Amino acid sequence: MKLAVTVRPGCRTEAIEERPGGPLFVRVRAPAREGRANEAVVKLVARHFGVPRSAVTIIRGLRGRDKLLEIAGRD
Repeated sequence: MKLAVTVRPGCRTEAIEERPGGPLFVRVRAPAREGRANEAVVKLVARHFGVPRSAVTIIRGLRGRDKLLEIAGRD
């Protein structure tokens, strides 16, 4: 399953908001430095969908806020 997300790093709380007809909005505490926010996004999305972290891959957007994720084993 492929999934578009918009990330907001450096927030006080971590959460995922589902928006109708749009990308998921993911808030993470980690700063956008040295890949920390990306790691936090993968961890949070994996927990949200009940899959291991290794099943979540960032396909596009490693350096930006808009990302495309792939979740293996979910169709």
